[in-house]
Amino acid sequence: MNGFANFIFQIWLYGGVAMTKNNPYFNKVSFIRNAFNFAFLASVFALGSASASHAADLIAPAPAPAQTQIQDQQQWRVIFSPYVWGASLTGTAGLVGLTTDVDVPFKEILSNLDMSVMGNIEITNGTYGFYIDGQYTKTSQDEDVFNERLGLDITSTTLSGGVFYRLYEQQLEGTTLYGRQRVFAIEPTAGVRWTELKAKVNIGPYSAQRKADWTDPFIGARFLYDVSERWNIAAEADIGGFGAGTKLSANGQIYLGYRTLVFDRPTIWRVGYRALYQDYRDDDTREKFRYDVTQHGPVLGVSVQF
Repeated sequence: MNGFANFIFQIWLYGGVAMTKNNPYFNKVSFIRNAFNFAFLASVFALGSASASHAADLIAPAPAPAQTQIQDQQQWRVIFSPYVWGASLTGTAGLVGLTTDVDVPFKEILSNLDMSVMGNIEITNGTYGFYIDGQYTKTSQDEDVFNERLGLDITSTTLSGGVFYRLYEQQLEGTTLYGRQRVFAIEPTAGVRWTELKAKVNIGPYSAQRKADWTDPFIGARFLYDVSERWNIAAEADIGGFGAGTKLSANGQIYLGYRTLVFDRPTIWRVGYRALYQDYRDDDTREKFRYDVTQHGPVLGVSVQF
């Protein structure tokens, strides 16, 4: 029995399902309700939400004259960054006063993956800008539980948007592949992050759905260091929630980037690591939903300027 089925077995034992020989349909409906509630907590995941720091330094080649270079820096650019975040989940989740440990490795999530779409769009003039980041993932899993076929579909949607400003920039010796001065830069950022977790469970002719969503404001900073003509390091850290959505959320990520040209388009390939912690508690309803989970894992992505 894998982790999912074992968790459902614990729900059956401890979830408060009434077992009576005279009312089998009531047994099944109760089972659906309880199994759905707790499977939702243990199975929900997101492959992730990379940030606009992926493309913070992706700028087209700048001409040599100083005035032209300033004008080029002030031109608005659109940068598209698709990516994949191989996130595992660790933490705790709870419902109606009962809690369980969450420990879901990425390989288990991947084995049940149906669809995943992620990307980031940034619009910037090199000094300030804004970005929109979105992810949609869907998984499905079937298990035989007490002679019943249990099907569970999970979708996770995350949308975030923010603004940033290059507050500090120190010029370094030499230029990048795109003809710009190598720099070390710091960019404060602020925005909001919306998360929705939705699940549907089917057992025999019965089905039920459940969802939870929250919106977090956040503040943070992005950091960029041009190591050489082609290599750079980009990092970001933010903190949010503040009781508006989650009790607390914290995000940290760091990437190593390699500059190149693809079909004459400035392109940066990136590899890195990211962790996102969210502590969401809904104590105002009778279900008392709790999601105190950290998503963490490697990230692969590319940023292309159009």
